[in-house]
Amino acid sequence: MNSEELKKEIIHAGRRAVEQLIKVAKEDIIKPDPDDELAADRLKNAAATKKLAIFDAFEILNKIDVEEEVINSGGQVDKTNTKQGFAERRSK
Repeated sequence: MNSEELKKEIIHAGRRAVEQLIKVAKEDIIKPDPDDELAADRLKNAAATKKLAIFDAFEILNKIDVEEEVINSGGQVDKTNTKQGFAERRSK
């Protein structure tokens, strides 16, 4: 299996991972039980988990987009489309 085929498999697996992260983000946060002293901590942890799932999904999708662009362009990608300024790009 060549490198491009492996990248395509990784991209496919990444898309499945994003789908799973979306499921996590869509799950309801359970309402706290007023008698449960740890309820606030559980809510906080659930919210943090959802936030992490959402940010991870976006990070994976961004990387997938970059890799698909590399594959589709034959390995040549425009490096000027970054969040760095001109000076930062030219300093290398």
